[in-house]
Amino acid sequence: MKFRMNLLSAMITAAGMGLAISASAAPFFFTTGNPDRLLGALARSESPGKLETETADDFILAETTVINGATITGLINAPVANITNVEVELYHVFPLDSINPPSGHVLSRVNSPSDVEINTATRDGSAGTLGFVATPVATAVSVGNTVLNGINPSPSRTNGEGPAIGDQVQITITFKQPIVLPPGHYFFRPDVLVSDGDFLYMSAPRPITSPGAPFVGDLQAWIRNSRLAPDWVRIGTDVIGATPPDIPPTFNMTFSLSGDTVPDAGIPGEPNCTGKSVSALAGQFGGIQGGASALGFPSVAALKDSLREFCNP
Repeated sequence: MKFRMNLLSAMITAAGMGLAISASAAPFFFTTGNPDRLLGALARSESPGKLETETADDFILAETTVINGATITGLINAPVANITNVEVELYHVFPLDSINPPSGHVLSRVNSPSDVEINTATRDGSAGTLGFVATPVATAVSVGNTVLNGINPSPSRTNGEGPAIGDQVQITITFKQPIVLPPGHYFFRPDVLVSDGDFLYMSAPRPITSPGAPFVGDLQAWIRNSRLAPDWVRIGTDVIGATPPDIPPTFNMTFSLSGDTVPDAGIPGEPNCTGKSVSALAGQFGGIQGGASALGFPSVAALKDSLREFCNP
């Protein structure tokens, strides 16, 4: 560990002198598009008398990426000022970070989020690691179906819990310590705490349509509450379902992610990962201080911490 820290210091010094040369970073932006108003799925932090309920949808990174912002869209049944906290977790795709074989309590875990989150990627407003702004979009907006409390082991089918009406809001999230991730397939899970109310995460078209960004391997959204965890169920296939020969509906959720790619970053787990990543960022942004500022890190120290987490998962 001491050797790696000395190597990191050396790389930062060299990078600051302009000795690192690498490919250019590129802006990263992903979105599932606009709400289709077909579904509202509960996405709620735990609070007195209320179970945590997690709704997750997937995205793919083609190369190492620094994510510094996100948006989510949903309905609330309370004033926008009652949104008191937002928490974001990221998950690998099962069976990573999971007990395998799974419990067997649900119909399938194939292509679900993992049992547990990527610990280093959790950001929480109450912990000061993210900031958020909720913006009203429209009043008295309806969704055709909901999944709220009917989240059960197999058999999971409830046909949904019916339509709902609420005020549509978009929540813009800024990660005060951006999230660094290697190439891979991930699930994005936001939780929203609403005083005297709830946040219903609105669905987006599946397959993704313009202005969304379609990708090969797009998976449907999954949901669980604290009673079901660590298992997850598919919102469309398992919970809402359909009567054969109809095809069960499947859903994406309405979210976006933004940041920058890091083309020459190191490979997590390799001895030179941290130094190579520092060098790549310094080369792209004219020095490590410039890299920290451009990527939204509050300081060089925060960037270094994130790179160490990235390189030593």
